Order: sequence, then C-alpha cells, then structure tokens
Amino acid sequence: MGLRDRIAAELTAVMHGGDLKLERYAGPPGDPGLFGIAPGDPVWRVHGQATGMLTGGFAALMLQSLHPLAMAGVDDHSDFRADPVGRLNGTVRFITTTTFGSSAAAREVIDLVRLIHTRVHGTTPDGRPYRADDPDLLTWVHTAEVRSFLAGHQSYAPRALRLTPAECDAYYRQVAPVAEALGAREVPRSSREVERYLARMRPGLRVTPAASDALLFLRRFGRTRQERLVVRPLMNASVGLLPDWARAELGIHRPAAVRSCWDLPVATAVGRTLEWGLGPSRIQAAARGRLAGARQG
Repeated sequence: MGLRDRIAAELTAVMHGGDLKLERYAGPPGDPGLFGIAPGDPVWRVHGQATGMLTGGFAALMLQSLHPLAMAGVDDHSDFRADPVGRLNGTVRFITTTTFGSSAAAREVIDLVRLIHTRVHGTTPDGRPYRADDPDLLTWVHTAEVRSFLAGHQSYAPRALRLTPAECDAYYRQVAPVAEALGAREVPRSSREVERYLARMRPGLRVTPAASDALLFLRRFGRTRQERLVVRPLMNASVGLLPDWARAELGIHRPAAVRSCWDLPVATAVGRTLEWGLGPSRIQAAARGRLAGARQG
C-alpha cells in the first residue's frame, strides 16, 4: 500500500469509522436531498473542504465549551474521553449526511440526534438544569459550529475558492434549516446576525473546570504518535479561528505573529497533504451522481 492509500485509509477510519456508507449519498436517483443543497452552493463548498472543516471543527469544540450548560451536557453524558473517534464519527456522519445525503438519510440522522437529545439532561455543578433539546442551547451549539466551519474555510480553502461576503450570508441561510430541524429557534442567518448573536451571548460564557479539561483533552488528541503529529498543528491553527475574546476567556495566549507566520502555513501544508491523500471525495461524487438523475429525468 502506497503513502496515498495509507493516508486515505487512516483518514477514512478516523473520520468515518472505516465505512463511507455511500448508499446514503448515491440514491435514489434525482433525490434533491432534504435541504436541497447542490454542488456550487456555499454549504457544499464549505463542508466539502477538508482542512477548513478539520480546523473549524476543533475551533467549534473550544467555542462551544464556553457555554456552561452545553459543556455540562457534554461532560455528564458524552463518551468523548473513552471513545473520541466514535464521537467524531457521529459528528462527521451528521454533517456529511445532512449536506450531501439523500432526503431519507438526512431525516434518519436528524431523528437519531433528536432522540439522543431527549436523553441528555441534568444539573450543572452550580445547580442550573440543562436539556440538550433546549431550543436556545441548540441554537448556541449550531451557531458556534457553523461560524467556526466558515472561518476554517475562509482561512484554508484555496484563495480562489473562498466565499464572498454575500456567499457567507448565503451559507448561514442554507445551514439554518438543519438547526431548526433539530429544534433550534431564532437561528442567525447572516454574518452580521451571527456576530450580534455572539455578542449577546458573551456575558453568560465562561470557562468551567469541565471546559478546561476538554481543552486539555483536545490538545492531546490522537491514538498514536502519528495521529498526534497531524492533530497538533491543526489544533494550533484552530486557535486562530476563534474570536479574540474567546481565546482570552479560554486562557490561550498564542501571539498573532505565531498564528500567522507559523500556525497558518504549517496547517496549510498538513491539510494539503491530507487532501492529496484523500483524493477526490467519493461521498461528493456519489451525491453528484444522485443529483444528476434529476437533470436526466
């Protein structure tokens, strides 16, 4: 097995559990997908760019952890410490299926996540109740996530493929129905709305012991030395995607010069190597084939 095949096999195992399950994306012919996302749409472009999604994913986890209720739910109910790859597989499966999958496959993963959310509830250490199906909490998790994905894309996609300001707004509009299908409400639908939303949320955001523990876990993520060598530069680069106030709240002191002159080029090189190893996306190819059935019909 050559280097490229080894990279592809390792990434498929880590991101997808070893099986892409292409049947989710390939049929039925002509099915437009639950949210009508098509090649060339901002969502397709952002969620199909590996380096931006990897760095954005780490940034999303850090930003989400600043919400004490969201972090309490993760700390009490998630198995990310015992099975971090399994947890990653579930997240990747949800994003790829709602973006590129058939209508039926997207409904299936949404129903599954909604069911899981009904079981996640409890009380924070300071006595506040939380529920994973709380519409306001779902809006927070979604907004922190997509804001980070878009920041990753705008930093690590080839410059010619980055989104214009109008396309960034379109991205937020296209992903909002996914959050609403899970039960979120008043979901921001433009870059301006996202930044205003984050400004409103800031007074209630803070680092808890659980958030600090999760951040330390992320910095050490990787089952093998090889995985840790890949993850570390991507994790370092994800710090640069956070708002300044979020870095300060998390206690991350990484100078701007280091972020721009070291983290950015190193993560770009690592990301391009991973993208080369993956080759053209088989998931996107399967989805394009399914959508082509509509044009042929």
